[in-house]
Formats: sequence, structure tokens, C-alpha cells
Amino acid sequence: MVENDDDKTIVFFLECNNLGAKFVHAVADDVNVADILEPTYVPDIVNSFFSMNGVLNYLGISKPLLVVQVTELADGIFIGCTLNHCIADGTSFWHFFNTWSGISRGDIDPTVPTSQSLPPIFQRSFFDGIINFPIHIPFHHSEIPNERSISSPLKQRIFHFSKEKIAHLKAKANAEMGTNNISSPQTVMGHLWQSMVRNQHCSTNQEVHFRLTLGTRQRIQPPLPEGYLGTAVFVGNVTTTAGNVEHELGWVASQINKAIASQTAEVMRNSSWFNVYGNGFGWGRPIVVRTGFANKYDGKLAVFSGIEEESMDFEACLSLETLQAMAEDAEFMEALDI
Repeated sequence: MVENDDDKTIVFFLECNNLGAKFVHAVADDVNVADILEPTYVPDIVNSFFSMNGVLNYLGISKPLLVVQVTELADGIFIGCTLNHCIADGTSFWHFFNTWSGISRGDIDPTVPTSQSLPPIFQRSFFDGIINFPIHIPFHHSEIPNERSISSPLKQRIFHFSKEKIAHLKAKANAEMGTNNISSPQTVMGHLWQSMVRNQHCSTNQEVHFRLTLGTRQRIQPPLPEGYLGTAVFVGNVTTTAGNVEHELGWVASQINKAIASQTAEVMRNSSWFNVYGNGFGWGRPIVVRTGFANKYDGKLAVFSGIEEESMDFEACLSLETLQAMAEDAEFMEALDI
């Protein structure tokens, strides 16, 4: 970490010292898989299956960048990975995780590069003319926290949308707008946003935001190579009023569509769905994906492809009151598979 007094900025550097990742083996033999899957809300014990809770990204200058915790349950295994987001995005992480599992099963020879086991590419020359390194970040000592805190108690719930329910929502949204450009994820995100705003009882004129993170690997010209290990994301934003979110679903989904369309049609086509169920370490196929404490805040949505073909799982992090109200929202729940 270098502080620059002349322009009041700070620069962070990582020294690649080959110390490796931290590996933790834990046992929770009084916890069953059903204890994780069956409750309405994600149980708090899931957070204990991840290491480095509360550690911020910038602390990676002295703390491990990757920690893997394998927890033995009474009737299953939970693998919790904590990765510093400054060094890798979702594409890099899932490529690493799926390659690692393939090596563990003996399906991949790490000495023979293939599309499934591409060696990581660390070069940053792809950003020449786009980003001036090192990046100078404006700072003040009082603005740098030592750990992440959440101001109010939050709960998490998984909302599952089947292929059939998604198709119905998508057809409705496109018909309302007289188009066929609104995608399935945009439609479901719009449906969730409507219910979240409706059940947080916002005033009609209150400004609300919907921010979404998209990969930009295909937008950079030339596109980043498939094995690039790093972070390449774009944050889109929809700003409107709570009253507008009460419009028909098609209008709300179209606003999300416009935010994504600003990244060009190529990015819209290539916004990746991570292969979260295609891995296995020889203990059987994965049956569920959960996230840990890191990067959680009121209103956070994490989306994963569901275990059934073309289904989706949304992990919503909200206040208990909002989640309870959404569960009683007939218009919202009608589109879910319970």
C-alpha cells in the first residue's frame, strides 16, 4: 500500500509470493443437509462455513486472497470459498473451481491445456490505452474501515423460478412492450424488483435504484482471452421512482434491458451463466449453492442458474419484514415454484 500525499490518493499492490491459498477443514457433524435446504430462510450457520467473514478487499495486502473451507456435515460436504474480488470475478472463480474439481476427479490433466483447463493468464497489457496503472484511489484515513459491518439484521431467502414460470413472465413482459428483446433474466429481475419496492412501502415519489453487475470480457476490443484471471465487470444502474416501479412488468423489465443494452448487443448475448452445478469432487453432484456473509447488504440479489434446466435461483438479502411481506404478495408468489 502506497500513500501519495501530493494528490491525496492511495495505491494498492499485491506481491505474488507463491505462498498459496489457505485451506481449512472443519466438522459440523450435528448439521444435516436438510438443515440447510428446508428452512424458509437461509440459516445463519451457513455463514460459519465460510472463512474471512468481515474482511474487506483492501486487506488482501496482508491476508490470504483465497480461503477454501471444507466442512463435513452429518450427511454431506459443504465447500465454502472466499476469494478477494479485487483479483478475480465470477468468471475467473468458476473457471478455477470447475477446473479444480475436474483435476480432483481425474478428468483433467493439469499439464495438458484444454478448453476445460486453460492456464490462467495474468497479464494486464490488454488494458493498455483503457486503464492507466497503477490506479490512484482518493482516500482519507477516516474513510477506510477495518471490517465490514451490517447496520440492520438481514435475512436471506432463495426464490426459485422454473423454466415454465420464467417463460410465462417473459412472454407477458414482451407482449406488454410490443417487443421480443426483453430476456428471461431481465424479466425475473423486474418481477423481483417490483415486489421488493412494493413491500418496502416506499412513497410514490421516492427515488429507487436497481444496480446490476455484468461481465465486460467480450466488450473490450479485442475481447479478453478466455483464460484471463482478473476482474472485468460493468455496473449498470436504473434510477426511477417507486411509483414508476408499480408500472406493468414489461415497463420495469424494459428499463433493466436499456441499462444492459448500453453495453452493446454483444454483451447482452454474452452475459454469462456460470456453470455452478457442473463440478464434483467425487462426493456426488452438487445439490445447492449458497453464498456467505461477504458483500451482503439490504437489497442484494444474487442469481444462479437453477439445478433444473433453464430454471433460476435468486438469493435475496433483505430485512425479515420485507421478506415476510413478499411471501404474502400473491402477485409475486404466483410466479414462483414453492
